[in-house]
Amino acid sequence: MQSAVAFPAARVWMVGHGRHLDLGARGHLMGIVNVTPDSFSDGGRFDGAGDAVDAALAMADDGASIVDIGGESTRPGAAPVDAACEQARVLPVIEALAARSDVLISVDTYRADTARLAVERGAHIINDVWGLTRDGAMASLAAQTGAGLCIMHTGRERERLADVIADQRAFLTQSLAIARRAGIDPAQIVLDPGFGFAKDPDENFALMARLGELHALGHPLLVGASRKRFIGHATGREAEERDVATAATTALMRAAGAAVFRVHDVAKSRDALAIADAMLAATPVQQRT
Repeated sequence: MQSAVAFPAARVWMVGHGRHLDLGARGHLMGIVNVTPDSFSDGGRFDGAGDAVDAALAMADDGASIVDIGGESTRPGAAPVDAACEQARVLPVIEALAARSDVLISVDTYRADTARLAVERGAHIINDVWGLTRDGAMASLAAQTGAGLCIMHTGRERERLADVIADQRAFLTQSLAIARRAGIDPAQIVLDPGFGFAKDPDENFALMARLGELHALGHPLLVGASRKRFIGHATGREAEERDVATAATTALMRAAGAAVFRVHDVAKSRDALAIADAMLAATPVQQRT
C-alpha cells in the first residue's frame, strides 16, 4: 500500500440516463468488447452484433458493472477507421444490449458524433482515449447529455515530461480545464492514467507504483492494464495468457485507491477484486494510505 496519499473518499459517478455508480466500498469492473478485426488481443473475436451482445451479457453475468464497446483499435500501428465504419460496428451492439440488459454501457470513442449517437441508443458513459483533446465538440456533447465521462491520459503525438506523474498532471489538468469550460459536472468525470499509451514498461510500472499520487487531481480513477504489453514484458506471456497477471494488477491498484478496472476476463479480475475489497474493509480508515 502506498503511504504518501490518503485513500480516496466514497464518490457517486453520474453516468447518464438518470443512472449512477457508487464508487466506495467496492471496486467495479468494466468488461471490454472490441467490435474490431484488429484489436491487440481480441480483434476479430466477434463476427457480428449478436456475438458481441452475447459476450457483453456474459460479462455482466460474471460481475461487470459496465461493458465498454469499441469500434476502432487503439493499439500502436492499427489502421484508422472513419466515423461511419466505427458507428456501423458499435451502434447495433449498444442498441441491442440496452434492450436486453440494465448493465451500464460505455462507448469507447474520441468522436463526438459517435458518442452522441451511442448515448441516444442507450450508452451511459463516453470513454475518450484522447482526453477531450482530439474532437473539439466532445466536451460540450458530454455536458449536454450528462453522460459519464472517462478522460484518459495519452502520451501520443506530443512531447512528454520525463516524470510520469508530472506528465499525468500536466495532460489531465489540461483536459479537466476543457471539461470545466464546457460545463461538465465534475461528478460525471473519472480519470484514466492510460497504461500503455506511449509508455514503456518501466514507465507503466512506475505509474502503477505511484498511482495514489493521482488522487490529488480530485476524481476517481479508472485503470485499464488488461493484457497490455508491459504485463507481457514482466511475465513473458502472450496477450491471451495475461489474465492472471491482469488480475494481480487489479488487486494492487485497488489497494492504491483505483475505483474501476477495464478488463478482458471479468471473472478472474472479479475474484482478485473481491480479495482486495475484503482487505480494505478490514483496514482501519486511518491506515488506508
